[in-house]
Amino acid sequence: MTTPRLQLSGITKRYPGVVANSGVSLTVAPGEVHAVLGENGAGKSTLMKIIYGSVKPDEGSVMFNGKPVHIRNPQEARALGISMVFQHFSLFDTITVAENVWLGLDKSLTLSEVSASITAKATEYGLDIDPARPVHTLSVGEMQRVEIIRALLTNPQLLILDEPTSVLTPQAVERLFVVLKKLASEGCSILYISHKLHEIRELCNACTVLRGGQVTGVCDPRQESNASLSRLMIGAEPPALDVRELHAGEPVLEVSGLSLASDDPFGTALADIVLTVRAGEVVGIAGVSGNGQSELLYALSGEDRRAPAGSIRLQGQDISRFSPGRRRALGQHFVPEERLGRGAVPTLSLAQNLLLTRRDALGSGGWIQVGALKAQAADVIARYKVKANGPDAAAKSLSGGNLQKFIVGREIEAKPRLLIVSQPTWGVDVGASAQIRGQILALRDAGCAVLVVSEELDELFEISDRLHVIAKGRLSPSLDRAAATIERIGEWMSGLWDAPANDNHQKKETAHAAA
Repeated sequence: MTTPRLQLSGITKRYPGVVANSGVSLTVAPGEVHAVLGENGAGKSTLMKIIYGSVKPDEGSVMFNGKPVHIRNPQEARALGISMVFQHFSLFDTITVAENVWLGLDKSLTLSEVSASITAKATEYGLDIDPARPVHTLSVGEMQRVEIIRALLTNPQLLILDEPTSVLTPQAVERLFVVLKKLASEGCSILYISHKLHEIRELCNACTVLRGGQVTGVCDPRQESNASLSRLMIGAEPPALDVRELHAGEPVLEVSGLSLASDDPFGTALADIVLTVRAGEVVGIAGVSGNGQSELLYALSGEDRRAPAGSIRLQGQDISRFSPGRRRALGQHFVPEERLGRGAVPTLSLAQNLLLTRRDALGSGGWIQVGALKAQAADVIARYKVKANGPDAAAKSLSGGNLQKFIVGREIEAKPRLLIVSQPTWGVDVGASAQIRGQILALRDAGCAVLVVSEELDELFEISDRLHVIAKGRLSPSLDRAAATIERIGEWMSGLWDAPANDNHQKKETAHAAA
């Protein structure tokens, strides 16, 4: 028999109040693409960090290429031939892309050689990135591209990928899959974590399912359906979304003539953005990360208050220069794509994080009603099925998907008139994704205007009434969901929409705004 590339036996890892992994065993053969599937908080990321040496197990053994190993840190893992792309990135913000990649490579290489290698890999895999850019100027999607390129440059024997396609276009996903299948054919083993079940069925030839930190099943995903994989993962099929007929009302958000130079030398300037979101509809914006999404969201949220006067209106009122707080007072709420740092303060409790955007628990004189605050947090935790050790749990103690559920729940429960959501279900399991999407649709049915910016096309097709694409700081015409196709949206992500159609659409949007 072929010696396994990786063999885990009885891996156990305990944290205060939770057992992340309990007696987990896993075997990966050379050239195998092995999926690790499980709902948020099932222990997938902890297990991957143990393999990569960034977390030490309490019990169990690890064998690599038939030899027992004790991987004490990621540097030792890389020396063995193990590379990992984290869902939460491990990049230094203050240095460049090339310098970040250089840190994990052979120091005999010069920085210019590393830069050339990055450019070559980026071109080969369709992952556009500038090696000279400081990391703090990158969007979340661009950071993920850096992580993927950095891992591939080490020529790994075992490549661990945690949600690698969440910010890629369909065409880029296809190119990445070609690369991964080629790597596997050359003997590289791949551990693949994704909540996109169709990806797992297409790419992977083995699958281990975790639930509550334990292995609950091993299967060949090619022989399974999305429904059967969901049952293995969460014990049930995700509920079908209740999509009702659209009855859009009056405009709530009106954007017209929004042109804005980026205040970041590596950012994207916005060019004559025209957008309308009405009460009782969900408008989706698709696009490859780094094409102006961040700049548009900063302008809409109030973090960037340089927008021209009159270019952003909320229920007819000019809010172009309003702060985020003043916009919230008018009923606009916002879910940013960065969970830790912008969506939540890592060291504060979930209850305390409610105060970032909610003032319900403030009494007279600004005193915090601690009991009421904790009760509100407990209600969000229960309603959105957040796996957390109560309202006092620190935000940083939650898995990415569970923190996302809490942040989205916090904003939805504020009963906004306009909800702007960036990447609502990035890294969230199928059950939780269905729940968040269902809550967004329920909010829409209650008359809220919802704007969703997402790089998950399946998500946008599922919940949007109309779709736009943003490319190079320009916004496409809107398409009714029924008229939109994956192929058409994919083409538009390169900016290839018809100029006359765009002119007509802008006239139509302007006419709606004036009505």
